[in-house]
Amino acid sequence: MGLRVVVRGAAGRVGSATEERPLSTTRLVLLGGLALGAFGLAGCGQSPPREALQGAVPTTEPAWPEDDKSAFPVPPPPFSSPDIFPCSGCHDKTLPPDPKRRVLTMAHDDIVLKHDERHRWCLDCHDTQNRDMLHLASGELVDFKESYRLCGQCHGDKYRDWRAGVHGRRTGMWNGEKQYLLCVNCHYSHDPHFKPLKPLPPPTAPRSGS
Repeated sequence: MGLRVVVRGAAGRVGSATEERPLSTTRLVLLGGLALGAFGLAGCGQSPPREALQGAVPTTEPAWPEDDKSAFPVPPPPFSSPDIFPCSGCHDKTLPPDPKRRVLTMAHDDIVLKHDERHRWCLDCHDTQNRDMLHLASGELVDFKESYRLCGQCHGDKYRDWRAGVHGRRTGMWNGEKQYLLCVNCHYSHDPHFKPLKPLPPPTAPRSGS
């Protein structure tokens, strides 16, 4: 086996010469390592073929069927007073919807929106025609019991964690029946940031002999 050597002269000319010298085991190992290293660098950034992954790791994520109402058992929304819900009790056919963004004065004047109020308004979440329903950005109607789907459109990371039981509160069995709390069971939908808590005085140290 010969080793071809490239020789560059002083004038920059390139020539070649063949040195008939047998390669030692050490040189063969070095050349083999360089070849494997070059092959590995060439393959960096490329994903292995799917066939190589099948059977090694799961290829599908857990499914959360959005149309399955039993997938996320939740309590009723945190309003039950008949003078609040159903909204159609006041928003009936005699009160045509007014989609104009404005300061509410006739009703709901106690609501101060602090939830991306520069870009959002009531009818971005509440449906104009069916006031007893919410609606997604696609226009799909959503029951108040599924309001987590509405919240999840903007808060995708929190929605993912909520479904997994990491964000929010979930009670029940880890491998059996459980109940989720709705986002609005903890966050007020019109002003979702938690208010600062007033610190309580420190506990009183017990007196000796008491």
